[in-house]
Amino acid sequence: MLKLHVNGRDWSYDGDPEIPLLWVLRDEFGLTGTKFGCGAGLCGACTVHVDGEAQRACTMQVSDAEGHAIVTIEGLDSKGEHPVQKAWRQLNVPQCGYCQAGQIMQAAAFLAKTPNPTRDDIHGAMSGNICRCGCYERIEAAIHLASTGV
Repeated sequence: MLKLHVNGRDWSYDGDPEIPLLWVLRDEFGLTGTKFGCGAGLCGACTVHVDGEAQRACTMQVSDAEGHAIVTIEGLDSKGEHPVQKAWRQLNVPQCGYCQAGQIMQAAAFLAKTPNPTRDDIHGAMSGNICRCGCYERIEAAIHLASTGV
C-alpha cells in the first residue's frame, strides 16, 4: 500500500507501484485536470509539482511519488486564484485548452523560483511544454503578467 500526499490530502493506493503517477491521479483519485499528452514526458500536458518542482506525471512511477508533496492543477489554488491562473484568464490564453493545465503548472513552478523573469528565462522554462494551438505569445504575456502579481 502506497501513501501519497496530493493537494494537501493523504491518499492510499494499492495497485501496481510501477504505473505512471498520471494514471493514479486521473483514474484512482479522480484528478482529471492533469492530462495525457505524449506519454514520454515530452509535451508537458501532464505537468504536476513534486515538492515544488515541475515534473512530468506520465514518466514518474507512482512508487517514486511516495513521501513527496504532489500538487496538481486542482490543488494549485482551490479557487483558481493563483497569479498564473488569474493572468491566464485575464489574457484569454487558451484556445483549445488541452495543454493549459500543464502550461500553468510549469509556469507556476518557474515563477516560484524566478519571480522577475526575462523573455529568455520564460522561453527556456517553457520550452518543454507544447501548445498544439500555438498560443505561445499569450502564454509568455501571461507569465509576464503573473510575475507582477496580477
